[in-house]
Amino acid sequence: QVQLVESGGGLVQAGGSLRLSCAASGGTFSSYQMGWFRQAPGKERAFVARISWNGISTYYADSVKGRFTVSRDNAKNTVYLQMNSLRPEDTAVYYCNAQRGGPAYWGQGTQVTVSS
Repeated sequence: QVQLVESGGGLVQAGGSLRLSCAASGGTFSSYQMGWFRQAPGKERAFVARISWNGISTYYADSVKGRFTVSRDNAKNTVYLQMNSLRPEDTAVYYCNAQRGGPAYWGQGTQVTVSS
């Protein structure tokens, strides 16, 4: 069983930056593909980015490509989401996700609010 705890959310002005972290415990972190998702008010949870177990492969939603960067530190059991050039439409609760072929594990989420 993997436990995930997100942090780093907050209120930022449009054009600003935030760095989200997701700390994992209870499993072999380095064996999991890690992902970031977000859920805006009144909308379904949507994919943002993912990174392979070894950090070599990354993939992004078109809406964040070129602005967000996902990375991981397997020695610290942590995955990051660097968010630059933030826009009001990036406002959402951001969740991290761990997957290894079976059921996915989710964190509790961290709120990101971008003011215009």
